[in-house]
Amino acid sequence: MSPVLILAILVGLAGQIVDGTLGMAYGVTCSTFLLALGIAPAMISYSVKVSEIFTTGVSGVSHIFHQNVNRILCLELAIPGVIGGVTGAYLLSNFDGAKFKPWISAYLIVMGGYIFWRSNHKPIAVDSKATHAIPLALAGGFLDAVGGGGWGPVVTSTLLAKGHPPRYVIGSVNMAEFFVTLSQALTFFFFLKLENLPIIAGLILGGVIAAPFAAKLCKILPAKTMMRLVGVLLILVSARTLLLALKLI
Repeated sequence: MSPVLILAILVGLAGQIVDGTLGMAYGVTCSTFLLALGIAPAMISYSVKVSEIFTTGVSGVSHIFHQNVNRILCLELAIPGVIGGVTGAYLLSNFDGAKFKPWISAYLIVMGGYIFWRSNHKPIAVDSKATHAIPLALAGGFLDAVGGGGWGPVVTSTLLAKGHPPRYVIGSVNMAEFFVTLSQALTFFFFLKLENLPIIAGLILGGVIAAPFAAKLCKILPAKTMMRLVGVLLILVSARTLLLALKLI
């Protein structure tokens, strides 16, 4: 078993444990570690997106089965989310990935701070009719492609903070994420060669192995504790990557 495959499995394990415990941050967690390992940004996002096709597909179908999907909200999220995701994937595929590293690292630091902040604040219920889903989905899809993750933390948390029913928010966001993820993966496939197979296979394998343990861990550890740990971890790892990219260390 190659070292790259082993590292990818470990990253997939970590990402799925976080995602299984918090319901978000699979892409952000995997991207943070892969970026720190020196993988090119476009390859990171491509690898994460391909592995997420499997996880989001199963998740979306499950939510439909349990009638957790609001079709109107899902449509409002899916279409602009796909547009934003394809745009972000196109930019990563056609420009020097090294130039994106400082920006991606800064974005991940912000995401880490946001997740940490969410652990200390309860959602504030406001007018649930004012979804503003289209611009939110555009931004979520774009940041998800450029940063290799962020759809869940950005879109789900914002809609929940606006007072929408958690059941339909989570179900609709998960179902829409499948289309967003699929569109990003197809865009990367069109512009990039199908390579990095050990990383893709490792992420999928690690995620499958970690899934049952993540479900058990979710029952043991408080969500606030996990969110704080994830936030701090993302900030520390991304800060190091940012300093390296700027040649400050």
